[in-house]
Formats: sequence, structure tokens, C-alpha cells
Amino acid sequence: MLDESSEPGWLSEEVKTGTTIIAIEFDGGVVLGSDSRVSAGETVVNRVMNKLSLLHDKIYCALSGSAADAQTIAEMVNYQLDVHSIEVGEDPQVRSAATLVKNISYKYKEELSAHLIVAGWDKKGGGQVSHYIGILYLLGIQQLLFLGSKHIKALTSHIKQNIKQYII
Repeated sequence: MLDESSEPGWLSEEVKTGTTIIAIEFDGGVVLGSDSRVSAGETVVNRVMNKLSLLHDKIYCALSGSAADAQTIAEMVNYQLDVHSIEVGEDPQVRSAATLVKNISYKYKEELSAHLIVAGWDKKGGGQVSHYIGILYLLGIQQLLFLGSKHIKALTSHIKQNIKQYII
């Protein structure tokens, strides 16, 4: 029988999984990024998934949560923005894309498990980050520039420290 002290360290280490997506707004534009791994429980099932999805010409979203759910939301928003753009004859606003993501996510909140950050550039607002993080979007929190299961503690801490400014 092996002595427990002779086991390699990695056998007893906690397995870390989860998605990290980030959006940073700067003067003149935005940067959107993500990791590329997809996990199911503690198993990495795909190491090279693109978690950034085009919603329209200058609007993207970063995906987290269930890959299938997030991609479905992105495809629905992409279709609706394309139709909207044709109907009005101009490119949609980032805010419009974020509102569509919010509405779809809220409507199907019991069925879907996905969170998206919407970012892009439009003529009216320039570079913008609009994120949908469950109810936080409804509170209008705009300085949270990260999302992912790894960051729940940081997010919770931020809310506890700053909740008074979000209460109407």
C-alpha cells in the first residue's frame, strides 16, 4: 500500500474549471476576450472553442455557461439584428443587441443556462460594453467587466461592497 505522503501533489489539488470572459472599454473601442476551454463537470471536453460570437458587423458577444444555450442566444440575436438592420437601413446599436440578449435570457431563464457580455461599436455610442449578468443587468451595473464561474466570489464581494448605489 502506498504511503499518502508519497502521492504526487497534483492528485490532491482541486480541479479548476469554468469560463472566463472579459470586456474592456477604452477611448475609441472595446476589447473582448475569453478562454477557450469547454468543461463538463471536472472534465475538459474541448480545448479550442471560440467563445466570441459575432452578433452584427461591429457587435460581438462573449459566451459563458452552457455552450449550446449561449450559442443559441447569440444566433437568435444575430438573426434579429440582421432583420432590424435591413428594416431600418442602418447598423444596430450595441445597446439594442444587449437588450435583445437580456430579453431572450429573461424570457427563457428557466430553460437556459448562459451568460453573455455584449460589446461593440456604433455611431451613437462609440465603443461600449453592455453585459447581461442575470438580474445585475436590470440594476444597470456598468463597471463589472468580467464574468465567469471562477469569479463568483469577486462578483459577490463587489455587490456586497457597492449594493447601496444600485438600489433605486
